[in-house]
Amino acid sequence: MPAPQSPPGHGTGLGLWTLVALVVGDMIGAGVYTTSGLSLGALGSRGVVMAGWAVAGLLALTGAASYAMLARRLTQSGGEYLYLRQEIHPVAGSIAGYVSLLAGFTGAIAFAAATFGLYARAALPGLAVLPPQAIGAALILLAGLVHLARTGAGAALNTAMVILKLVGLVAFCIAAAALIATRAVPIPSAPAAQPFHLPAFGDALVWISLSYSGFNAAIYVAGEARDPARSVPRAILIGTALTLLLYLAVNFAFLYAAPYASIVGQPDIAGLAAQALAGTPARHAMEALILVSLATAILSMLLAGPRVYARMARDGVLPRWLAGVDAAPPRAAILFQVVLAIVATSIASLRDLLSYLGFALSLSAAFAVSTLFVRHLRTGQRPASRAYPLAPAIFVAGTLLCGFLAALNAPLQFAATAVTILIGVTAHLLRRMAGARSTVAAGDDTR
Repeated sequence: MPAPQSPPGHGTGLGLWTLVALVVGDMIGAGVYTTSGLSLGALGSRGVVMAGWAVAGLLALTGAASYAMLARRLTQSGGEYLYLRQEIHPVAGSIAGYVSLLAGFTGAIAFAAATFGLYARAALPGLAVLPPQAIGAALILLAGLVHLARTGAGAALNTAMVILKLVGLVAFCIAAAALIATRAVPIPSAPAAQPFHLPAFGDALVWISLSYSGFNAAIYVAGEARDPARSVPRAILIGTALTLLLYLAVNFAFLYAAPYASIVGQPDIAGLAAQALAGTPARHAMEALILVSLATAILSMLLAGPRVYARMARDGVLPRWLAGVDAAPPRAAILFQVVLAIVATSIASLRDLLSYLGFALSLSAAFAVSTLFVRHLRTGQRPASRAYPLAPAIFVAGTLLCGFLAALNAPLQFAATAVTILIGVTAHLLRRMAGARSTVAAGDDTR
């Protein structure tokens, strides 16, 4: 089935650096500020945690190269839903669409919002009377209102805040390197390293991979990009490479700035590391930086997610009222996303969200990239990239291996992902049955 063309006027808005900001803004969210502390508790070694960030980063680079191949060929908005629907089967697209809806955007926004609430209460004592979920819900609502106006307004605000975030993180890394190198009293060494446990490492890789999962953010708005076949692949690669380098520097500082005992198993590793380096003022500065980072992540996801739902609605997978109109923000889909994210923020814990999101998103991305091989085998059309087939093969194999190891270590998160897949299959079958009944009824009316 050939890919539908973008409507006239589409593809004239978002430029390369706006798309790069979308990628970076989506990637640098809650995960980088919380994951190393939790991973250290699971793995027991700073070096192994840093290895996890490096492995997940290299895996993300292979994924970025693979998504760049996909983005050159399919230049409409829709992401994994579009790729799997067109290359595998509509039911595969429905599953990917519901994974995007429940995990890729709703769950990820909820995770960022809940974390925002925790840090906002710490940074602003006047907010301590409010539950973190309420603060996060207010941010989701505010971000949704920004995007309801017009696409350019939300994108411009996101780009400005991403620049502020990058400047802050680079400044922190430089200051941390200087302070660690000149520290008069070394921090206490860690206890003897725990024996390496492969399933635990796989589970931690899934958590860490969540921090890289936004590398494909530009594909969801491809239909609103200028020259999408060129700008979207470049944005994916540039944004992922920048984020990988920054993540390695930031997490080295987080892991080696404070005593092992004070950060092991702690989700607030960023604040603890900043305080260990330069006291309470540094901790407050880090909290402010985290709040900016989380706000940009939510802005980015609320820009991208509703475009997927609008595409699904145009294809009949979701109710038609979510489709919106061409050349305007999909306002109904934006409001739909706001409501879902606020509900998710209210009912799920951070750790459960972290494992579920990483597992579900990793599998969805692996299956989307596998369509490169499916198309090559079916049509003989090979992607015009020197990275093929090595990059997609590494990404798919590595992602599936991590998912398998995580399922051994966290079966409940595997079960939650299976439920998400079941929802996608059920929704597709119900839609098919409703369509068949409508066809029969229409036939009866014409007799």
